[in-house]
Amino acid sequence: MPLRADVRLEDCDAVYLPGGHGPMSDLAFDADAGRLLTAQLASGKPLAIVCHAPSAILATRIHGESPFKGYRVTCFTDEEEEAVGLAPRAPWLLETELKEKVGVDFTRGVWEPYMVEDRNLITGQNPHSAAVLADRLLEILK
Repeated sequence: MPLRADVRLEDCDAVYLPGGHGPMSDLAFDADAGRLLTAQLASGKPLAIVCHAPSAILATRIHGESPFKGYRVTCFTDEEEEAVGLAPRAPWLLETELKEKVGVDFTRGVWEPYMVEDRNLITGQNPHSAAVLADRLLEILK
């Protein structure tokens, strides 16, 4: 489901995007998602994204450039997608797309809780990473 265009970031202390394959179909191509992520990144307030939800970063590109270029991130890896048997059915693989189309500095673990924090962006690699990402977000918000 696309994000609502009327979300007011000034009313939020943080933005959290959960994972699942849905964001690859919805948020990766949603202009409102792109605007929201771009504004949140610029605000300096926490932006926490886990698993497949970093696909929304693809929607931040304007004329091929993203404000996330050069950021260190993680997401559900191509290797993990292959391991669960979904890579052949996926229209594209998230790790590859983020590296090629956004120019992120990708880092990862392998099937373990893994989180990367770069400035106000916090990304978690896979479902096992949701708890460590949420703990870090709560720590920041205290």
